[in-house]
Formats: sequence, structure tokens, C-alpha cells
Amino acid sequence: MDSSQGSTLAGFVDNASIKRDESCFDGIPVYVKELIAGGFAGALSKTAVAPLERVKILWQTRTAGFQYLGVHQSLNKLLKHEGFLGLYKGNGASVIRIVPYAALHFMTYERYKSWILDNYPMLGTGPFIDLLAGSAAGGTSVLCTYPLDLARTKLAYQVADTRGSINDGMKGVQSQSAHNGIKSVLTSVYKEGGVRGLYRGAGPTLTGILPYAGLKFYMYEELKTRVPEEHQKSILMRLSCGALAGLFGQTLTYPLDVVKRQMQVGNLQNAAHADARYRNTLDGLRTIVRQQGWRQLFAGVSINYIRIVPSAAISFTTYDMMKTWLGIPPQQKSRSVSAA
Repeated sequence: MDSSQGSTLAGFVDNASIKRDESCFDGIPVYVKELIAGGFAGALSKTAVAPLERVKILWQTRTAGFQYLGVHQSLNKLLKHEGFLGLYKGNGASVIRIVPYAALHFMTYERYKSWILDNYPMLGTGPFIDLLAGSAAGGTSVLCTYPLDLARTKLAYQVADTRGSINDGMKGVQSQSAHNGIKSVLTSVYKEGGVRGLYRGAGPTLTGILPYAGLKFYMYEELKTRVPEEHQKSILMRLSCGALAGLFGQTLTYPLDVVKRQMQVGNLQNAAHADARYRNTLDGLRTIVRQQGWRQLFAGVSINYIRIVPSAAISFTTYDMMKTWLGIPPQQKSRSVSAA
């Protein structure tokens, strides 16, 4: 074999290797790629802000010993009484929930968006489509994963003193955890209230997620259209747009999240939290304002702002980057840069 034939064969092998690398995801259906990208983005973003999420839930549910503390004081108290792992209590349930939730959320968003673009061309291709698709996707993902959100809240709500000192402002807080895992929570809730019990608080969740999810996707896509083309693939740009989108959506729907949390822990009574079995979302809002004051509707909103900025930024950015890596094609009839 002469040198020219050898070089030709080597080139052929190199090209074949490149093609195999480029097509290693080609056999996977697009919706599966979207599930993978969304699930990974959700798990990463949730774990990054888990300690702040735990403190937010303790504030929202008026847990004794934490109700009037600041962010730093609350984190220090959790460290003192439960150790480092206490900052991530309930995060296992949160990740187990967020992986299917985020996977379904992003995948159904893409599917709903594609369906709207294909069947209702008169609506155009602007961010309004993202508003509709995002709202529908939010409702779908919540309905499919809500019991896991309930379990996460109940686990995060419990404060157990694992360091042997229960007297430092922890009076009225359970010294022993009522549940020791997701299975324990779901089994207990189901025995107590059946399927309806597993969906306690789902009303305000759906009421809040429809506008929140829609506005989040709408703002993210709208903001990116305002960015000069040469910066549209910038990670910093995606982080910034994702953070602003999450901030805007959470501000408008936060009171509904407070009602949801109190409904979820309504049967876990302690000295600072009476039974909060509200009849519905509106009754919950009215009762909280009347008995706890209107400020309680925004309990934890400050830490939520601190939490939502990195959470939404990481989530959107990771999803966009995973779409590129997995080779997910752009929406055919949309010029949105989210498919970059």
C-alpha cells in the first residue's frame, strides 16, 4: 500500500469516527432528548439553592424558632441543630420530584409550542406562543409530580435537633421527625386522606403555576430577542435572561405559593402553627390575611429572590446548553434563539 492510499484510508477512518461521534444521539427521539435536558437542568438548579429553599419553607409555614430570623441566622440555626446535611433536608425528595417535573416541563413546553405553531399559524411565532405553551406545560408537569412536592415540603418542614440541644429557641418544634423519607410521607398521607390527601394544596399550585410558567418562558424568550445577535449564545446572556424571567414570574405569583405550603403542612400542628386546612385557594388567601396579616403572603419572598435568581438562571442556561449538546433541532417555524 503506497503512502497516498494510506493517507486516504486514514482520512476515511477519521471521518467515519467524526460522523459516529456526531450521530451518537441521532437515534434518540427528540422528546427523549428534551426530557434528558430538562431533568438534568432541574436537578442541577434545585441542588444549587437547596439550603435557601429549606429556609423559605420554614418561613412560609411559620415554623417556631425560625419565624422572625433572617437568612443568615436561619442557616446558622439549622447548622447548629441538624448539621450540614440539615441544610439539604428534603432535597432528596426535591430532586426526585424536580427531575421528572423539569423534564416534563421543558419537554411538554417544546411539544405544546410545536403543536401551536403547526396548527395555529395565525397566532404568529412571537413570545406569546411561549406564554401559552409555558402555561400548559406548567400545569401538565405539576399534575404529574405534585405528590413528590408535598413530600418535599413535609420533610423540609420538620426540624429535628440532632445535636442534643433543644432549648435554644427550638421550643415548640418537633424533636423527632414524623417522617424519615419520601415513602414514609406518601404512605402516611395516603392512609390519612387517600388520593385527595396526596394533592392537598394542588389548587393554589395550579393557580400559580399557569401564569408563572407562562410568564417565565415568555420573559426568557422575549429578553433574548432584545440581545444583539453576536451575544445570543453567550452563557452570561442566558444566565441574565433566565434570572430576570424567574424574578418577574415569582413576584406575581408568590402569595399562592405561601397558601400552598400552609395547606401542605396543615395537619402537622405545633405551638406556632394551627391547623390550616383551607377550603380552597381564595379561602386560604383570606384566612392568612385575616389571622396572620397580609405580610405573611410574602413571608420568605426576600430569600426567594435570592434563590430564584441563580435557580432560574442555571435552569434555563443548562437546558439551552444541553439542547445544543444533544443535538435537539430548533422549532421549525419559530425564530426563537432558545434553540441555539
